[in-house]
Amino acid sequence: MTHYSGILCHLTSLPSGNLADAERFIDVIADSQASVWQMLPITPPDGHGSPYSSPSAFAAWDRWVEDSKEVEFDISAESFWLKDWALYRVIKQEQGGKPWFEWPEELKNRDAKALSRYSISTVIDEQKRFMHRWMQIRAHAKSRGVALIGDLPIFIAHDSADVWAHRELFQLDENGKPTVVAGVPPDYFNEDGQRWGMVLYDWKSHEAEEWQWWRQRMKRMLRLFDMVRIDHFRGFHSAWAIPSDSQTARSGVWQDGPKDALLEQLLDVAGSPEHILAEDLGIIPAEVDELRKKHGLEGMAVLHFGFDNDNSDNPHRPENITYDKVVYTGTHDNDTTNGWWNNALPQTKKRLERYRIEGESIPQCLIRLALQSKAGMAIIPLQDIMELGSEARMNMPGTENGNWNWKFTWDELPEFTLKRKESTS
Repeated sequence: MTHYSGILCHLTSLPSGNLADAERFIDVIADSQASVWQMLPITPPDGHGSPYSSPSAFAAWDRWVEDSKEVEFDISAESFWLKDWALYRVIKQEQGGKPWFEWPEELKNRDAKALSRYSISTVIDEQKRFMHRWMQIRAHAKSRGVALIGDLPIFIAHDSADVWAHRELFQLDENGKPTVVAGVPPDYFNEDGQRWGMVLYDWKSHEAEEWQWWRQRMKRMLRLFDMVRIDHFRGFHSAWAIPSDSQTARSGVWQDGPKDALLEQLLDVAGSPEHILAEDLGIIPAEVDELRKKHGLEGMAVLHFGFDNDNSDNPHRPENITYDKVVYTGTHDNDTTNGWWNNALPQTKKRLERYRIEGESIPQCLIRLALQSKAGMAIIPLQDIMELGSEARMNMPGTENGNWNWKFTWDELPEFTLKRKESTS
């Protein structure tokens, strides 16, 4: 089997901060003998810059649109979501940025006569220009043998075009307010858990509409990307539901997710499990692992987690990483490898030193371990290739400020190769 390698780098981390550098970065990937570019969600971020709490599950961020020239692009494939997004954008601007649930009743409740007053052509043209430019980038990636991996956050923001347009698909009260919100329970790292605040789905309503919203979402992703990483995959099995009036995650309870029913729909759209990756990190019950394996999806292994203990069955230890995993040195939520190492406990460092070759830096060691692993794919954050410290960290979970800002410059990039071996096993 072929062992693939690639780079994790969001579009905002490119020197331009937008699509202007995309082809050049694809060339860097191809020249390093890698064949995959993984990025973070390209939907609009929230007010703190997080792309994981977006006001749209479908729309591209307007930051990616580089100029205002008119383009011809058939956008009929985007009709499921495009008008709703355009109306949401225009009305929200008119309303001074207020969330949809604070709009006047006729707008909040989508009165057809009230909505008909708005011109949405500017927003639609914006999305046309994005699609035109994105197809140029995809064509260049294909010509260089580079596959694009997109990121699909399982949850979206309460104040979003999708929740406004499809209130029946979410757990809301009669006023459009969430009854519960998403998060994760207390654990070793956070005694209060994490209260993310995104709305949770009403799965029975999704089933009643034959999963149309989710099918359209996956179709959209596969028009943009070759593969899709599903963030917080365990939410398809169960989700931590926190009462909306609770300030912490401590009072939440587990709610059952759709499990096989939704995954079968997404795989029907994708055509093959090779197009979907499952982010299955954290405290994952055996049932979630079984659900992933049952549907033939690749999961994730992170080398930073491989040296925390002496457990021989730690799935993140280099020798335990299997072919059905994508291995990372770290992810966008981890510190850089140098930053992680500088803050690691002495016993953690001692465990890693057993794998280290004389003369290797710590990032070089973990990159080698990832490339030599049995994982079908090895993805290396660009910060680790550049051997940067904590100043280049992309995100610190549980914090709202100071994240998502890192950028590199072209003259900082070292020469590197990410070539992997071919295997028949």
